Amino acid sequence: MTAQPWHATVLTLYPEMFPGPLGVSLSGEALARGTWALEARDIREHGLGRHRAVDDTPAGGGAGMVLRCDVLGAAIDAAGEAGDTRPRLLMSPRGRPLTQARVRALSTGPGIVVVCGRFEGVDERVIAGRGLEEVSIGDYILSGGEIAALVLLDACIRLLPGVMGKVASGEEESFEAGTLEYPHYTRPRDWEGRAIPDVLTGGNHRAIAAWRRAESERLTRERRPDLLPPGKG
Repeated sequence: MTAQPWHATVLTLYPEMFPGPLGVSLSGEALARGTWALEARDIREHGLGRHRAVDDTPAGGGAGMVLRCDVLGAAIDAAGEAGDTRPRLLMSPRGRPLTQARVRALSTGPGIVVVCGRFEGVDERVIAGRGLEEVSIGDYILSGGEIAALVLLDACIRLLPGVMGKVASGEEESFEAGTLEYPHYTRPRDWEGRAIPDVLTGGNHRAIAAWRRAESERLTRERRPDLLPPGKG
């Protein structure tokens, strides 16, 4: 019995933005192999009237427009079949910050449904009514959720079995062990007066492992002390 691909459904006003960069390199090869599947659905197909309206003015006044709950609710309903257990995510700057742990959990499931917001936001009722989990990729504002969705999808896809060449290449990266990744070097041994650290060319694997741990902790203390347990910052 053939395993089902990890299935991503993206709800957007701009389906032509997908797969975008996910159609090349490792993710593109995995897409062609059927390791994962992508369906980009146009929210505007459920728009109202002759002009397929999807938004309206905010209740209580204010600038901008808001995606309607009835339109978006219909788009979400049409995207999933009965028994679809995939998490429903809304890319939103007010969501919980995306972490490597959350990415790894999502990558081990059947896939995800991603809603890309636009305008001033999404009617709050559809977030509650369709159980959307709000996810943020950082403390800044984008023009829409599509680029954020590409970031989320890329982070998940690269962890799918067979996408990366070696399992260790994923396990030793930043955030996997709660610290930032150690520095990397390759040929030439000397470049513009800067040499590869001697420990990395000495062949002592225990010493190399210790150096890498120490460098990971040093970089984390300097750049992301919030990642370290209390007392180790």
